[in-house]
This record gives sequence, structure tokens and C-alpha cells, in this order.
Amino acid sequence: MAFNSNFEILYKKLLSEKTKERSERIILIIAIASFIIHLALIYLVELGIVPFNKDADLLKNPIAAIYTPFSFILIYEVYLLIHYLPKSISIYISKQYEIIALIIIRRLFKDLSSLSLSDDWFKIKYDLQFTYDIITSIFLFFLIYQFYIHSKKRFRTASKTQDQINSIGRFIKLKKILATFLVPLLVLVAIYSFINWLLSNVYTNPNATISFNNINNIFFEQFFTILIIVDVILLLFSFFHTDDFHKVIRNSGFIISTILIRLSFSVSGLLNNVLILSAVVFGLLILIVHNKFEAQLAIEKVD
Repeated sequence: MAFNSNFEILYKKLLSEKTKERSERIILIIAIASFIIHLALIYLVELGIVPFNKDADLLKNPIAAIYTPFSFILIYEVYLLIHYLPKSISIYISKQYEIIALIIIRRLFKDLSSLSLSDDWFKIKYDLQFTYDIITSIFLFFLIYQFYIHSKKRFRTASKTQDQINSIGRFIKLKKILATFLVPLLVLVAIYSFINWLLSNVYTNPNATISFNNINNIFFEQFFTILIIVDVILLLFSFFHTDDFHKVIRNSGFIISTILIRLSFSVSGLLNNVLILSAVVFGLLILIVHNKFEAQLAIEKVD
């Protein structure tokens, strides 16, 4: 009993609506401050006051300064994903898609500083990647909108028994436990990922220029690996309160979608974009077919 009471207190401190609103304000303040600092750093490097390499992707163009506040917005999106985990699987999955879409948008701001405006647009690697990302971001925006529409559909079902209600309650409690432990875990992973990248790119060779290779993957490779583990745990425990075929397929499909997103961090170029779009399309189609099952079952129960 004491454990349940202490756990509820911890859960509310970390993931309550009040905490969410406070976190949003803090992140916005940090994002604005980081943009100003990054912008100032770019001009200090340009003037030779700060001894960094002015040709580094994030230091040679003021537009690249937008990359930094977007990184903090992504941190808030990660928090929102954890926040909605106990409340709705569909919203939880949609937040994954929003995160990968924002990662691509953030990458666009970084790549803007490396564009070469010439007749050889389709022969230059950075220009091609920028083109892929522009097209991918548009398609992702539309697919996420469709996912949101289909996730809001509700179907009339028969009244649940007390055992079913208790089973769902236990499943929600499990999701709350996972979400509560995810908050400190992901904070630790974020700190570790950043320090590891910083050490490997800056301090291993003091005379080397600052490298921004794979900076888009910092933290998020590990983050989506953790999400896959969480999704599998949820799938296994979901069998305690439902063995409906369409729900099992839906939950399994969402895991595959998350795995495809994780795989996208292991490749670059067009294949990266194809994997991301495939992940969201797959998740959307799984949800659409699941809703067809729900609609048909609702009709049969009415008859």
C-alpha cells in the first residue's frame, strides 16, 4: 500500500499536467536563450574572438542557429511521448512520428548552411539530401495528420465486465510504472550521449576542428532502442487483458514501425528517408485496418 502511495506521488511529480505545463515554459525559455547564444557564437567565431572552426556546419551560417532551439523542442516532445504513454497508445505512437518529423526539420536547418546553389544541384550530396528531406517532411506532415484522424475514431462496444475493467486498470498501472522509470532513464541516456559525443569529437584531439558528423543521431538512436523494449513489454502484458487478433496485430505493427524508425538512424541518404516514410506508412495502414476490425465488430454486437 505504501509503495502504491509513494509511486503515485512520484508519478504525479514527474508526469502530471502541472509538471507538463511547467516543463513547457522552461523548455521554451531555454530554447530562446540557446538560439541567442548560438547566434552570438556564430558571430564571435566569424570575428575570430572564439577559436572554433568557422567552416563547421553549425557555425558558418546564422540560419544554422535555429538547429539548437529545435533540439530543445525535441526534448520536450520526448517528454510528451512519455507523458501520453499511460493515457493512449495511439497518441504515444503519434508522438514517435512527430519526433522523427521534427528531427528531419531540424536537419533541414543544419543542411541549409551547406547548400550549393548551382546547376549541379542533383549531383551534390548535401543538396540532394536537402531535397530528400524537404519532400519527406511534407509527406510526413500529411501522414501524421492522417494518423491523428484515424486514431480519434471510436466505436461502440459492449459493456465490459468487472474482470475486464480490473485487467485494463492493471495494464494502465504498468504503463504508469514504465513511464515513471523512463523519465530518469532517458535523462541519464541524454547526458551520457551528449558527453560521449563531446569527448569523441572535441577532447580526443584538442587541435582537431569541431566535428558535427552524425549530430542528428545523438541520443535518438538510444532513445528509439529503449522505445522498442518498452513496446515489446507493453505487447506482452497486453495479452493479460485482451487476446483480440486485431489488437495484437496493431500493437505488433507499432513495434515494427518503431524498429524501422530506429533502423533509419543506421543509414544515410535516400535510404534513411525511405525507412522513415515506410515506418509511418506502415503504422498508419495498421491503424486503418485495425479500425475496420473495430467497426465490423461494433456492427456485429449491435445486430
